[in-house]
Parts: sequence; C-alpha cells; structure tokens
Amino acid sequence: MHSASNIRLLTFALLAGAAPITALHAQNAAVPAAPEEEEIIVLGRGLSMPPGTPAYGAITIDRDALNETSSGMVENSLGNVAGLQQFRRSDSRSSNGSSQGVTLRALGGNASSRALVLLDGVPQSDPFFGSIPFTAFDGSTLGAARVTRGGGAGAFGAGAVSGTIELFSADRAQLPVYAGSAFYGSRNAQEVNAAVSPDIGGGFISVAGQYSRGDGFYMAPAAQRGIADVPARYENWTASLRGVAPIGADGEIQSRFTVFRDDRTIRLAGQDSGSEGQDASLRFLWRGNWQVEALAYAQFRNFNNVVISSSLFKPTLNQRNTPATGLGGKIELRPPTGPDNVLRLGADSRYAQADMFEDAIAPATCANASPDSCTGITARRDAAGQQVTTGFYAEDDWTLGSVVLTAGARADRWTISKAHFIERTATGAINQANTVLAYPDRDGWEGSFRGGLIWHAAPGIDLRAAGYTSFRLPTLNELYRSFAVSANGVTTRTVANPNLGPERLRGAEVGFDLKPLPGVQFSATAFYNRLGNAIGNVTIGTNLKQRQNLDAIVAKGIELSGSIKAGDFDLDASYAYNDSRVEASGAAVQLNKLRPAQSPRHMASATLAWTGPNRIRIATTVRYMGPQFEDDLQTDTLPGATTVDGYVRVPLARKFSIVGRVENITDETVLTRKVGTSVDLGAPRTFWIGIAFGR
Repeated sequence: MHSASNIRLLTFALLAGAAPITALHAQNAAVPAAPEEEEIIVLGRGLSMPPGTPAYGAITIDRDALNETSSGMVENSLGNVAGLQQFRRSDSRSSNGSSQGVTLRALGGNASSRALVLLDGVPQSDPFFGSIPFTAFDGSTLGAARVTRGGGAGAFGAGAVSGTIELFSADRAQLPVYAGSAFYGSRNAQEVNAAVSPDIGGGFISVAGQYSRGDGFYMAPAAQRGIADVPARYENWTASLRGVAPIGADGEIQSRFTVFRDDRTIRLAGQDSGSEGQDASLRFLWRGNWQVEALAYAQFRNFNNVVISSSLFKPTLNQRNTPATGLGGKIELRPPTGPDNVLRLGADSRYAQADMFEDAIAPATCANASPDSCTGITARRDAAGQQVTTGFYAEDDWTLGSVVLTAGARADRWTISKAHFIERTATGAINQANTVLAYPDRDGWEGSFRGGLIWHAAPGIDLRAAGYTSFRLPTLNELYRSFAVSANGVTTRTVANPNLGPERLRGAEVGFDLKPLPGVQFSATAFYNRLGNAIGNVTIGTNLKQRQNLDAIVAKGIELSGSIKAGDFDLDASYAYNDSRVEASGAAVQLNKLRPAQSPRHMASATLAWTGPNRIRIATTVRYMGPQFEDDLQTDTLPGATTVDGYVRVPLARKFSIVGRVENITDETVLTRKVGTSVDLGAPRTFWIGIAFGR
C-alpha cells in the first residue's frame, strides 16, 4: 500500500506540478513574452477545430450558457441539447453516483456512459463503472462545451457509440483574475465557489474550488414514506489547479490537477454512497508548421455504497471499497498539407484497472442502518479486472470550394485480462460454488470509420451528410459485478456476465443548417443508428436479470434546433424525436420490437432570455421529457414531465451581481424510478439566492 501511495504521489508531481513550473521558467529565460493580444487569443486553448467537424452535427454551448442554469450544474446545461440524457432523470445530487451514464439518441438506458465525455481531451468516465463524475466539473472554470452526436473516430473514439461531449477549460481571455459566488437555497442548501487566476511570466495559473451541500428532499411520495425514509442529503467538493505556459512562439504546455469528493444519501437512512477521485493531466501543444498535441493523464477513483433492505430497513450489502485506476495518453500530428487540407495522424491508449470489495449482510443481524452494527456477513466478494485499448487513427478534411469533405478511420487493439471473482464466507473460506478464481483473458481488433461532407449551397444554407461506425467495450462493472435492487419488499438481482462482447454502432445522418436572417439559425438532422451487440439487463427468471448482448438497438429519428437573437431577447430551442426498438432473439426474444428501457420518444428544451440595461439578465428554461419505460419488459412506465426553471442576474458595482435561481418553478412531479407502486421523485421546486463576482 505504501508503494502504491508513493507511485500516486510521484505521478501527480510529474503531471500536475513539475511540468508547468518548468515550462514557465523555460519561457521566461529563453523567449520574450508574446504580445498581450496574441497571448489572450492563444493561451489555454487546444488546437483549432477541423473544418469538417460540423458535418457530424456538432453543437457548441458557450460559457454563459454553461453557467446560467437554475441548478448551477454542468449536466443540466448539457441537457439543453436535444436527445442528451443521463441514465435516470435525477441529477447528481439525488442519484447513485455509479449510474450517471450519458447517452444520446435513445440508444437504451445504461448506467455506463455510451457517450465519450472529454475534459481538455481527457476521457472522464470512471475506470470501473463507466459513469461520469458530474459534481467534479466546476462550470465557472469551463469556457465551452461541444456535443457531437453519432459514432466517433479521432482521438479516444473507442467508446463514442452515441456521441462525444467535449468540455473545454476557460482560456486566458475568459478567466477573470478573481471570481467567485455564494448561494443559499431551499432545504438549507449552500453552494460556494472561488477561483484565482493570475498571470505568471508569460502564462497563467488558475486555482479553483467549489463546495455544495443540502439537506435534500424526500424521494418517496408522502403516502409511501416509512420510518426509514429520510431526505436525500448531499455534500460534495472539488479543488483544481491548472497551469498554462507558452514555449517559444508556437508552443504551449497545459497541466491540470483535480481532487474531488461526493457523498449522498439515497432515499433511506443509511443508504449512503460516496465517490472520490484524484486526476492529473499534462498536455503539450505546438502550433507551428507541423502542429502537435501530446497528452498524458492519470486517474485514481474510489466508490462506496450501502444498500438498505426496503422491508427491514437494515443493510443488505456494503460495497465498501472500489479502487480504480485509469491511465492514458495520446499523440496527434498535423503535417503541413496546404491551406485547404487538415490531416490528423495519431495514436492513443487507455488503461483501466479496478477491484471491487463488498460484503453481503444478513439484515436481521444489524442493530441499525450502519454496516458496522451488523454481525452476520454472509459473503465477502472481490471482483477485479484490467482493460487496455490502444488505437491508431487518421482523419482528413478537404475544403474544395463550397464543399468540405471529411473522413477518418481507427484501428483499435483491446484486451481484457487479469480478471477474477472470489466469494468467501465470513471466516475466509472460498465458496467454491460461486467463485471463479480467474476468467480467461480476451483480446481483439476493432475498426472504426466515419466520413461526411458539408456543402455551402448558398449564403446561409449548408447541407450535410455523414456516416460512421464505432464500438464500446463492456465496463469492468458490467463484466464482473452483480447487483440487487429492493422495492415493495421484493429484491430483483441482476447478475454480471464475463462473456459480454463489445457494442458496435453503424449509423448515418443527413441534415441542413439555415441562417436566413442575421441572428436567426435553424438546424435539422435525420438519423439512423444501429447499435449491434447492445448490452442490456435481460429478465431471465422471477426477480432475476442478467446483463446480455442483445442483437441490436435500432434508433431513428429527427433532431431540430434553432436560435433567434432579436434586440435584447434571445431564444434557443431544441427537440428530438427518437424511435428506438430492440432487436432480440434466443433467451431475450421477449424483448424483440420493444422500446429500450429509459429511452423517451420525445425530448424538448427551450430557453428564452432578456438582457437589459447594465447587463441585467432574465432567463427561463422549459424542458419536456416524454414517457419512458423503467424496465426491459415495459412493465412500468415513467410518465412524461415538463419542468420550468428561472434565472435572474442583476449586476451591481465593481463586477458584483445578485443572482436568483429557481428550479422546477411549477413544482412538477417528476418520477425518476417506478417499480410497481414504489416510485422515486425528482427534485421539487427549489429557490436559490446568491452573489457572484468577477464575471
């Protein structure tokens, strides 16, 4: 353990600390400071977006939109993009942290993310669960986000079967030297963040932190509450250090170090979950004749969770320790191929290793809701595994007059190895009936392709088309960890499947973008996606499910988005219609032609805002999520829900502002889970008042 800690500390020192300091000193000693205007434009950004990116229907969310939300949470800002959803309707204040998977285009609800989420080019999914740690993202330090729907090639394209969500840190021009905010909300909720971003030599550093807590709301309706029901309290914090320094006239080095902790109580007393992480990354950019991007990162995560019996209100499972490690990097070269061509050649690699330690408990032996009060451990389980994915890719964008052509390909080598499942009795004896000391190692190659075009048919009229393939490996959680859910006194168990194969996407889309008048934009996309080998939870017996590869999930639909800026008013809206169906045979034939769980057919969002004198800002957002099924057999339905949020900012002197926010103004009842008559609720009406400075 001591050796592992030393390795972790050394990794952080190299990636997060030593590199930016060295770069700053090197720049100061050898290279004159760049002109201030050039510094502001360049420092803190990545390489430029290739001209063919819009062919894939990419949508950009600017810094203001990321921060002007009623909840103050990045995930709700992303939710304004049609078709983007988490596994459940609840946000990261009242959901289990291991179930925060993100998907697009209704390709089936999955606790693991089917979308690739990147922060400054670094994959963010948990190495064990594949979930996304949304509370670790501080919106005040972000400069923009870009959502690209559909399969991805390019860097880290393995895993982007439903799309790619890229988060970009704020650059020097976007970061004030001092910034912060403090809010107080309903149910004794508090939220504080602060950042200091001074220039150092020719570069800058940014030190930021945020803290949030709340007493929470009751997830159970009043008629269903029992003696064990408690509000869903939450508490989380994040601290980050980012350094950016120029190297000569064309180079730049960026580093980031982040630590976070998140604790939640889900519905019942003692049903607590917690996650923590330490992430470090180092990125080198060269914007000369040959453009270069080199990236290395390290992630250390852990998760703990206690499951409480819904009938006895005592612990049944203590998932006490889930240490996971993610390591990776990439290198991309852009050779000088002329002003009308952008060629990208690169390689990337991701390594994930994790262990899971949990205790099954006889609840009758527990004195209270704490696992420490229990004397009857019925089983001690240990599951572990390792994955490595290494890919080589090439992408080329050609501008031929009014047409932009783009094409890319990846070849990925993957391995799943060093996996085992061990179940022991409380005395340490191995349970031979349930134990697999070692699973066979597996490996393979996967090819991914994508291509598209944009035709600037006339001023303000762009036509586009794209086709793509991609794949996603099953997570270590899906392969090796079983879980159980209790409701109405009945426990449903979902067992793992170490033989799961990769999911494979095939898709195509066509669309157009119109700008008929200044300040008016409209886009439409029609798509067809087929996710072969889709991983789903299949009912195989009474109160028993198993993760299995289905034949496919087929999703087709239409996505619309538009914006109007007229004087002091602006309107942004999006709508997604998704018709998704399961193709299944064999043991899962009962799912054939059914709609996948957690996949609504209709989703819509619209934000209307007014900007008044002295930058007064008033905005309201309306979101609609249509009905969706809770389970694979369509037994339980979550009804559609419409929520209305509000945001008001009134600037004061010297960059100070008073900010008011309201979540769910109409106090709409939003069901986030339904099993028979047992339901969980989403967040009720929530008021916030606070002060912000530095924007």
